[in-house]
Amino acid sequence: MNLEPENTMPRPDNALEELLIDAEADDEEVQHSPPVVSRPWLLLLGLILVALNLRPALSSMAPLLSEVSSSLGLSAAKAGLLTTLPVLCLGLFAPMAPILARRFGAERVVLGILLTLAAGIILRSSFGEAGLFAGSLLAGASIGIIGVLLPGIVKRDFAQHAGTMTGVYTMALCLGAALAAGSTVPLSHYFGDSWNIGLGFWILPALVAALFWLPQVGQKHGAHQVAYRVRGLLRDPLAWQVTLYMGLQSSLAYIVFGWLPSILIGRGLTATQAGLVLSGSVIVQLASSLAAPWLATRGKDQRLAIVVVMLLTLGGLFGCLYAPLDGLWGWAILLGLGQGGTFSLALTLIVLRSRDSHVAANLSSMAQGIGYTLASLGPFAVGLVHDWTGGWTAIGWIFAVIGLGAIIAGLGAGRALYVQVTSEKL
Repeated sequence: MNLEPENTMPRPDNALEELLIDAEADDEEVQHSPPVVSRPWLLLLGLILVALNLRPALSSMAPLLSEVSSSLGLSAAKAGLLTTLPVLCLGLFAPMAPILARRFGAERVVLGILLTLAAGIILRSSFGEAGLFAGSLLAGASIGIIGVLLPGIVKRDFAQHAGTMTGVYTMALCLGAALAAGSTVPLSHYFGDSWNIGLGFWILPALVAALFWLPQVGQKHGAHQVAYRVRGLLRDPLAWQVTLYMGLQSSLAYIVFGWLPSILIGRGLTATQAGLVLSGSVIVQLASSLAAPWLATRGKDQRLAIVVVMLLTLGGLFGCLYAPLDGLWGWAILLGLGQGGTFSLALTLIVLRSRDSHVAANLSSMAQGIGYTLASLGPFAVGLVHDWTGGWTAIGWIFAVIGLGAIIAGLGAGRALYVQVTSEKL
């Protein structure tokens, strides 16, 4: 089966519909019977619980970063590495996901990696500086692997409701991040002002998710039996524009997860207040993460939508950094609206720029693997600049450079084109 490269595409909403039709036709071609899921409600619950665990290990550290750094004597550069390491692992370990899934099955891998995520959370909260970094690495690697597998499971077992389920999946990610950002400091105070317990608490939802996911290991799920090779993706400029947009907008997101509470504490907020501001900003993302892709597919392309959500993001970031604290919640809401839109549009572009489901899978792997590796440089740069300057004022230049780069990449990625590749059956 050969699919010739194309340069143009119909309206984006029609393109998305056409992609889903192509994917369903591929499914019919390679499967003699539909997937069998005896208890879909249990799979749905399991997916939600797993997704809830894909951000707390990242967002729980930020409100406690100052306290952890003081307790262990970490420099700002080491603190920057601590916020960078999990994000770097998202990109570096993402390519392992399909390899492990082919060897052991996606369900077994998700269960096993949930347990390694729990181990990473315990390691970083219980064994000093060495455990902190080793546990952060293990947690980031675990999240990177699971994050690649879940969308495929959604597509396979909820093919007729893939859009809705992707929305539910994204909302669960945001909710998990918000809960961890807002409650980690109060939890640590409740249990005797111990940051160890505040960080270690998040092993509980990971174990609960593993318990509810366990029945999926024994289920008979449908699987695609035909492999496809996609050629030319790394040579296609549009694919790189999508990847750069994914990476640059993610860099700003992980700067917020890793450093926004520290920035706000430096401006005079308490750790609890700073965590609540981050939590509230992430909660707002629930709305824009659903609305932005729908609005973006109403026009001829996504360029205007990309510019709007990125300007909202930059406005919120600069407001949180420089504006009077009296209006802080307004800037946090603006930031949440922008970042919810930038993230969901990055995922939408992967679909809209792909001619079929096989290209989309490969473009997703490229965008996440390379993009998240690129994204890790942002939090690390913030730590270095803060260490050099002793303050937060100069961080605005990092926001501006990354934001401008994301707009430039987005203007290319938002054009109504397909990536020029060929897809052939092995």
